[in-house]
Amino acid sequence: MNKEYKDDEYEKICYLCRRPESKAGKMITMPGNICVCADCMQKTFDTVSNTDLSNFNMGAFTQMFPNNQTSKEQDKKEPTVKEGDESAITIEPKQEGTETKEEKDKKNSGMTGFPNISFLNLADFPGMGTRQKVKKRAKGEKAEPPIDFSKILPPHKIKEKLDEYVIGQEHAKKAISVAVYNHYKRIAKQQENDNVDIEKSNMLMIGPTGCGKTYLVKTLAKILDVPLAIADATSLTEAGYIGDDIESVVSKLLAAADNDVDRAEVGIIFIDEIDKLARKRNTTTRDINGEAVQQGLLKVLEGSDVEVPVGANSKNAMVPLTTVNTKNILFICGGAFPDLDEVIKQRLNKESSIGFKADLKDKYDHEDVLSKVTVEDVRNFGMIPEFIGRLPIIFTLQELDRDMMVEVLKEPKNAILKQYQKLLELDEVQLEFDEGAIEAIAEKALEKKTGARALRAVLEEYMLDIMYEIPKDDNIGKVIITREYIEKTGGPIIEMRGQSV
Repeated sequence: MNKEYKDDEYEKICYLCRRPESKAGKMITMPGNICVCADCMQKTFDTVSNTDLSNFNMGAFTQMFPNNQTSKEQDKKEPTVKEGDESAITIEPKQEGTETKEEKDKKNSGMTGFPNISFLNLADFPGMGTRQKVKKRAKGEKAEPPIDFSKILPPHKIKEKLDEYVIGQEHAKKAISVAVYNHYKRIAKQQENDNVDIEKSNMLMIGPTGCGKTYLVKTLAKILDVPLAIADATSLTEAGYIGDDIESVVSKLLAAADNDVDRAEVGIIFIDEIDKLARKRNTTTRDINGEAVQQGLLKVLEGSDVEVPVGANSKNAMVPLTTVNTKNILFICGGAFPDLDEVIKQRLNKESSIGFKADLKDKYDHEDVLSKVTVEDVRNFGMIPEFIGRLPIIFTLQELDRDMMVEVLKEPKNAILKQYQKLLELDEVQLEFDEGAIEAIAEKALEKKTGARALRAVLEEYMLDIMYEIPKDDNIGKVIITREYIEKTGGPIIEMRGQSV
């Protein structure tokens, strides 16, 4: 969304070193809305004064102007040849008003003294002369806090809001509600200058694919009026390699806060696919997007001043840099952690050997072993101890079963069935699903083993023909999806307008 920014609310950025005015000092404004700090301007003067011009050949310039005439004098007198007299050449003054467009442009631009030499105007290039906007920090008196703690909902209210959209996962919703509420209580406590420093509690969510990890955080963003950024750990690489730097995670939060540093410093960052940063085993190649990224994230998770690019993912881009303190940023990491259940089973069966007290190896095959996860299991999976230590709250999400799938289809505010009913309602057609059809959809989704994402795939398959055929006949008033249609042993029930079963 394009917004009109007021210059008095945003800092000027040095065109050369990309530092804001709060760091570089008073800016020198040049034509084209280009700002240069005093340090860069002094370095430019020093470079010019220290340049050796003794070998510079001025003869090339003097040859352009024979008899020391300037181009303006040459314009007044140009050699012309009269017809019928090829031997005689006379100089006639050039009449006024006969200049070409190019000559007029040169004269207006003040460049007529140097023919065949053009000067670049940096303001003519796309993006040149413009600057990314960075809001000014308050000076003197302390500004109002970016987050009003009185407007933050208590944990039970946050969970009630989450219950409207997310089915099940009671423990996860309770844990994330308490963590978010304590996070902003901690910030409010710091604003009171209390002697007791409360450490922030970053979180690690573990759950199979399609159980609602990302959806839980997205729903949280709707409930809380705080900046929230969702980053993907798979795109991060070690500094110096192709890919996003660690600072790009904070840069996304700054963009979500409308480049307001104070507001971004109290936001929430969700790093998805964190399990893809696990340490590679039995490899001799450099692990540039695994353990190296974990080590790079350590200072960001704990809290430090990080220089981040404004409006870009890389510091190499011609964009300004600003400093963001991550001390008050709450980090939530999530991942599917495939095969982590095998690591947990191996630990649980460690005491099993032989004898009457030995456990069966398949004892935990039909249990929710992810709920028994410990820090040791996550470390054995491939996460380094320093990284795990900065994520003190670890909780898991359950894999969706058949009953939960049925609730996901019907109960949430934006349930998938409600979405299709809304689509057909725009065609003035009523859509209904009987209980048998809903159960059949949930059973087929479980077979795909991709969690709640499979529900949309199954529905798209069976709703394709209905969505295609219904607009053909304006007399159709109601469609009932049956279990026979889902199991391909029958068809849907179609009622015409004014007809009742």
